[in-house]
Amino acid sequence: MAFEGLTERLQNAMSKLRRKGKISESDVKDAMREIRLALLEADVNFGVVKDFVKTVRERAVGTEVLDSLSPAQQIVKIVDEELTKVMGDEAVPLNKSAHIPTIIMMVGLQGAGKTTTAAKLAGYLKKNDNARPLFIAADIYRPAAIDQLQTVARQVDAPVFEMGTDTDPREIVRQGLAKAAEDKNDYVIIDTAGRLQIDEKLMQELQDIKEIAKPDEILLTVDAMTGQNAANVAKSFDEQLTITGVVLTKLDGDTRGGAALSIRAVTGKPIKFTGQGEKLTDLDVFHPDRMANRILGMGDMLTLIEKAQTDYDEKKATALAEKMQENTFDFNDFIDQLDQVQNMGGVQDIMKMIPGMSKMPGIENVQMGPKEMGHMKAVVYSMTPAERTNPDILNPSRRRRIAAGSGRSIQEVNRMIKQFNESKKMMSKMSNGNFSGMDQMFGKGMSGRLGKMAMNSMVRKQKKNKRKQIKALRRRK
Repeated sequence: MAFEGLTERLQNAMSKLRRKGKISESDVKDAMREIRLALLEADVNFGVVKDFVKTVRERAVGTEVLDSLSPAQQIVKIVDEELTKVMGDEAVPLNKSAHIPTIIMMVGLQGAGKTTTAAKLAGYLKKNDNARPLFIAADIYRPAAIDQLQTVARQVDAPVFEMGTDTDPREIVRQGLAKAAEDKNDYVIIDTAGRLQIDEKLMQELQDIKEIAKPDEILLTVDAMTGQNAANVAKSFDEQLTITGVVLTKLDGDTRGGAALSIRAVTGKPIKFTGQGEKLTDLDVFHPDRMANRILGMGDMLTLIEKAQTDYDEKKATALAEKMQENTFDFNDFIDQLDQVQNMGGVQDIMKMIPGMSKMPGIENVQMGPKEMGHMKAVVYSMTPAERTNPDILNPSRRRRIAAGSGRSIQEVNRMIKQFNESKKMMSKMSNGNFSGMDQMFGKGMSGRLGKMAMNSMVRKQKKNKRKQIKALRRRK
């Protein structure tokens, strides 16, 4: 889980302050020592840690904090603001050309996930901008690089321009750009060659391609699991090519978070996207403020709402809402719900986005991966059609038969039926946009905040989509 270790250490440091009614400079000093160690253990660049801790300490010992009624909350607020600032304040959109095509040059070392990221980006542009991208296969060195690009390109339904491995990459780019102009593609994504390490030959080729293509974006793909070394790689590429942004891959496998907290401060260039999964839909816009909230265990409801709006099947959602109103939610719907949750990234990822959930006891032991969901489906599939649509008839003898048929224990079957009943109860409270069930779980007032956030998010999304459609039509004319 991304930032897991850092989140735990920072929460421990903050919880010690919360237990104190009044905070002294000595308390602040102790907290800053723990924060410093937490950041260094997360493999954050030493210079970044030094500047961050200095800034937070200077702000934390001010009279507005030490003399306030809730100094611990003030310090959490300061840490949150400074973490956001270190990562770049706000999301930075892709640079776009005034005239088609917008040219994006993908660069990076081998193994960072550059080709897969190129396909994810194409899928993102098609989904969000109604785009018609073209790939240019300019990596002629890595074995099967062109085959890999063609494979992932088919999955996102985008064409690939390639000339094999015997043509100079510079000529491939020239002819690929001509092809894009001829076909009126609105985006060109150039998949360049990577190396196991930065070398002069690699950089010269990339500089030549840059001169030929004059890209609007030079996106560097870096592996988050390499920690602060990712920031050093980004700095080297920036010095040679003047990159415009970074895509941070494998963030879901990085429990430390050093790369995300170091790159912007070291290079001055923004992280524009993050990759957190193997599916070609697993590409997210990087929001520094939301990431800071998640690092501090404060959740990320905006991203959760947006993911629900993007990934949730609208037809199924409408049908489900009707079932909730009619109180006819059954086990067939429950299975559909599990599938939708998996599409959104899984139960654990979703729970981490809910404010306060990361602090609930036992949350780290919750397991709801594909294996556990498979067990739950086996239980449902062992029910008769009548039992699935009418769960109230599940008496003890039926439950024993279902347990035997699914290969699960009677305890598991009972537990799952209990989960179903709780889910049904919660969903009925949330039908028609009513989030009142959340108040009981996360505190008074949560329902109003979630409802307002969801409505604002939906309105913004509708306006944004309308603007994109108008722009796309104008550009194609």
